[in-house]
Amino acid sequence: MALLGCGVVGSEVVRLLNGQAADLAARVGAPLELAGIAVRRPDRVRPGVDPALVTTDAQALVTRDDVDLVVEVIGGIEPARSLLLEAMKTGKSVITANKALLAEDGVTLFAAAREYGADLYYEASVAGAIPLLRPLRESLVGDHVHRVLGIVNGTTNYILDQMDTHGAGFNDALEEAQALGYAEADPTADVEGFDAAAKAAILAQLAFHTPVTAADVHREGITEVTAADVAGAKEMDSVVKLLAICERVPAEDGRNGGRGVSVRVYPAMIPRSHPLASVREAYNAVFVEAESAGPLMFYGAGAGGAPTASAILGDLVAVARNLVGGSRGPVEVTYAELPVLPMGETITRYYVQLDVADRSGVLAAVAEEFARQEVSIQAVRQEGLGEDAQLVVVTHRAPDAALSATVERLRKLDIVREVASVMRVEGEETP
Repeated sequence: MALLGCGVVGSEVVRLLNGQAADLAARVGAPLELAGIAVRRPDRVRPGVDPALVTTDAQALVTRDDVDLVVEVIGGIEPARSLLLEAMKTGKSVITANKALLAEDGVTLFAAAREYGADLYYEASVAGAIPLLRPLRESLVGDHVHRVLGIVNGTTNYILDQMDTHGAGFNDALEEAQALGYAEADPTADVEGFDAAAKAAILAQLAFHTPVTAADVHREGITEVTAADVAGAKEMDSVVKLLAICERVPAEDGRNGGRGVSVRVYPAMIPRSHPLASVREAYNAVFVEAESAGPLMFYGAGAGGAPTASAILGDLVAVARNLVGGSRGPVEVTYAELPVLPMGETITRYYVQLDVADRSGVLAAVAEEFARQEVSIQAVRQEGLGEDAQLVVVTHRAPDAALSATVERLRKLDIVREVASVMRVEGEETP
């Protein structure tokens, strides 16, 4: 086998291969031998890594005759895509943890695996060590998945957890996450939702057998989450989480395929009674709701060198067994071709907190704006604050476009001093 990349995850893969060589050989039925490791900086000291295996010529490594499978942990789009395609073209099976590549061009990789008869495994690309993708690919392949809902980014979950449990501000919580190694020096991919969006695209492809890219995913990060949002959630006995949501939107005529799929990532309030509300610190958890299996929950460490390497080793054993047995694993087929619906058509609920003038007629004027967009109000709470008042409105489910339009109209009312908090509400329909 060949290893592309030897950073935090790659080094851990090497350590596990060396430390568990006998056990892995017994599980596979043949020894797993590392033929080479492609890196960009060959002079870097890598404890536990045989320098004789290190090379900078990744292209030559993936096409060597003595290599029959390739593990990629370098990340990014290129050269990872070209190297993996070249490996499969020469009959080699591939294991990757590259969520960005799978979310941008997974369809091309799946097509290459089918064309060249190669295995393509990628359990480590979503939720670290949590066995999530293989159940979607194999265990639930005979079922009809309706919805996937979860926390798939440990950095943002840690930040939001600190804001909720300790009253920390966003910046302080982010700095603590960086100090603990949960967040990168540049946390943009995490806090702006790019990481979660890539994972949501992968989950949607698997769950609904339809092509979805990261560009199709509606994405909002957590940088705008305020103390008022967190406090408002507490008043509703809820907590704020960054959620990845993939759901099949039913057709009006009841067709089993559905009208399309909705894939989105944003911070939302969920009831504290919901199991996802108890997911603390940097952990991940994902609900999968299927027609026959019902709701299933997957929980565990979602990032880090050791958890990610564990997922890679699981794939490695599965692929190696296939090679020894002369078989191959499942290949994704995006036969459904369901459209990804725009966010405006997604049915959601809103929590809206307004600072308003404390005088008669205010509630009626606010309610009228909701009625104009045909948005039903579920609950209202008003508290006087001298000449001003705080008004909290929680809506029933409605098209997101209608809810967004209502908020924009509210901002223009003379009686509204400020729209202090706007957040979607999720999770009440899940056990």
